[in-house]
Amino acid sequence: MVRALPEDGNRYEVLDGTLLVSPAASYRHQRAVALLFRILESYTRKNGIGEALMSPADLELSPTRMVQPDVFVIPADVKTRSWHDITRLLLTAEVISPSTARWDRFDKRVAYQDKIVPEYWVVDLDARAFERWRPGDQRPELLDKTVIWQPIESVVPLTIDLVRYFADVWR
Repeated sequence: MVRALPEDGNRYEVLDGTLLVSPAASYRHQRAVALLFRILESYTRKNGIGEALMSPADLELSPTRMVQPDVFVIPADVKTRSWHDITRLLLTAEVISPSTARWDRFDKRVAYQDKIVPEYWVVDLDARAFERWRPGDQRPELLDKTVIWQPIESVVPLTIDLVRYFADVWR
């Protein structure tokens, strides 16, 4: 039913029967998404880990949960021809805004933890920090200097300088 809604510039997601509608993202939000995507895309491609993508993308976590994460990484062993093929993720990231902060920090976080997404990042532009969530976490790890992500032990970890990242977002 969500896919039948009009293409009106809004973003539609559904979590357990609740329709989430958010307006088009701000310039700063999209800048943050694009910068994070470029970092992840370069790392995943270079190391053969998988594929980094960004929304719009209708990802079905379950029959009652369809989300559009800002940035996400599909494992290399998942053969993808459509959104329906994506059954696992290595990482999801949401850049929060006033209209989405509650969904991103609570509802979507729970959905990603239930789906056993190994890492979920909440990017807070105002606080200039990342919240890192892993399955089973009751509280996030708050990161404001660097974030280190190592989805596969045999591959060198990705280190993101958050001070530089946020300076680039806000320039």
